[in-house]
Amino acid sequence: MDQGVNIKKSAFATFLIIATAWMFDALDVGLLSFIMPIVRKAWGLANSQTGLISSVSTIGMICGGFYFGHLADRIGRKNTLIITLLMFSLGNVVLAAAVGFKSFLVIRFFVGMGLGGELPVAATYIADLYQGSQRSQMLILADSFWAIGWLIASFLSFLLSTTIGWRGLLLVTALTGFFAIMMRRNIQEISHVQTQHVALGQALKKSFHGKTILLWIAWLMVMFSYYGMFMWLPSIMLARGNSVIESFGYTTIIVVAQLPGYYLAAWLAGKIKTKYVFAIYMLGTALGAIMFGNVSSSMMTVTAGCILSFFNLGAYGAIIALTPTLYETDVRGTMTGMAQGMGRIGAVVGPLLVGIWIDQHVSINMIFLIFMISLIIGSVAVLALPEPGKNEDAHAE
Repeated sequence: MDQGVNIKKSAFATFLIIATAWMFDALDVGLLSFIMPIVRKAWGLANSQTGLISSVSTIGMICGGFYFGHLADRIGRKNTLIITLLMFSLGNVVLAAAVGFKSFLVIRFFVGMGLGGELPVAATYIADLYQGSQRSQMLILADSFWAIGWLIASFLSFLLSTTIGWRGLLLVTALTGFFAIMMRRNIQEISHVQTQHVALGQALKKSFHGKTILLWIAWLMVMFSYYGMFMWLPSIMLARGNSVIESFGYTTIIVVAQLPGYYLAAWLAGKIKTKYVFAIYMLGTALGAIMFGNVSSSMMTVTAGCILSFFNLGAYGAIIALTPTLYETDVRGTMTGMAQGMGRIGAVVGPLLVGIWIDQHVSINMIFLIFMISLIIGSVAVLALPEPGKNEDAHAE
């Protein structure tokens, strides 16, 4: 019995270390959203240029998801996780020394590669670590660390942005990344590492089905809506007449609403199929989007933002929980990385389009109506997924 308890404790400790992947991803995305108005003012950028900063980073994430997801099936999850976090940390050190807009974009691409590679590999590791409905629950709980990362980003921005500036904030982020690398050195490799080279084309031939297209559509819609809305959230707060401090404070409250959303989603994943959890949360996000686009007062803005945050991040956790369970172990990293990489196309388009729309004086309520439609499309795509086969979990879909 003691040995069983020790094994469970060891697995949970490993889970906590791996879950920092979501924290660092959110920390970087959150800090980027907070420093975007500062960088825009410092360099005199248009809104469309500001959106390009986020989009270029996400293009790097797409490339990182494709490459490092496949690498994890080749050299193991542990080594790949260390490589991706090292790229992220070193990249932020270099980024802090960027001398202009163009160099900032180039460096952000490589930082994005590290981040984009880290998350699908972390999800794959946890999928290897757990089985059945517990796998879905633990993956959603791991995604809840995203909210923790956002909160850290909010507090760092609130407390330090006026003293150490955006360059100092990036250096703090890099230092925490180096600390996490030391922790990841102690985890064990638990997955099967391929002894023979499996080309990407072979993996596709083995695992590419109609369900993959539906899954990619769902990823595309959830990332299009999330990044399009949340990367511009502080800027929209400022545009509605709030001060920088008020905007950071309101955004922090909205981010806190993510945590109960995650926990409820994790509980539901133990009761119903994960694809139903995803659909419920996407429809809830659609409701929050239309509310956020049509409110005017600060109180109603925060209320609608909390609804948006509660459901959108729960949907994000559900799709992360669903994806690796659809594929066998030897191609799980590759296919999970591809799914997230395809989804990040939406993350490129979302912030860029919002910047263009704002420059063209498209109303906020119309912008969020578009997001509402995309969320409904994503929920329908997942509901259309076939029932799980013999290699998939009972609660996977």
